[in-house]
Amino acid sequence: MRKLIVSEFLTLDGVMEDPGGAEGFVHGGWSFKFPDPAGMKFKLDEILACDAMLLGRVTYQAFAAAWPSRTDEAGFADKMNGMAKYVVSATLGELEWANSQRISGDVPAEVAKLKEQPGGDVLVAGSATLVQGLMPHGLIDEYRLMVHPIVLGSGRRLFGGGDDTTVLRLVDAQPLASGSVILTYEPARH
Repeated sequence: MRKLIVSEFLTLDGVMEDPGGAEGFVHGGWSFKFPDPAGMKFKLDEILACDAMLLGRVTYQAFAAAWPSRTDEAGFADKMNGMAKYVVSATLGELEWANSQRISGDVPAEVAKLKEQPGGDVLVAGSATLVQGLMPHGLIDEYRLMVHPIVLGSGRRLFGGGDDTTVLRLVDAQPLASGSVILTYEPARH
C-alpha cells in the first residue's frame, strides 16, 4: 500500500501560509529567510522518492503556474513536471499541467483508493484545506515538517480549527545549520 506523506514548511507558531511569498500574504516568503543546503537536499530527496503528488486547488494552481517553465540540474523540476498529480477540486476547469487528474466527490474515499493503487508514495505539499480534511479520516501516514525559527503571529496554521485530538509519534528529528528543524511524525496508533 502506498503511503500518503504530508510535507510542510511551518513557523514555530504553526503557520504554513505562503512560505514562498507568491500568495500575497503579509508575511509571505518567510521560509526564504532560512536557506540551508541540507534542507534543500532533503526536499530534493523527498520529491525524487515519491511517485505522485496530491494537491488542493490553491497549491495546484500555484505550482502549475510556476513549475512547467522551470529547469534545474538536480532534476527537481523534471520530477515535479513528470510525476502524476492528483488534484482535489470541484471548481477547476481543464487541468493543463502534465499528468494531472482531478479527484472530486467523496474525497476521503477517493484518496483511500489512491493509496491502494500500486506504485510509490504520494506526497502532499501545502494544500491546507485538503490536509485538514484528510486528518480526521486517518489517511495520512506521515508528516514531514520543516519548522523554521520564526514566529509570525498570524496566518493559516496546519493544525488548527478542529476539535479532534491527534497524537503523533516522532520518527526523526534533523536540526539544520539555519536553525530550522525537520521533524518526521507518524500518527500514533493506540
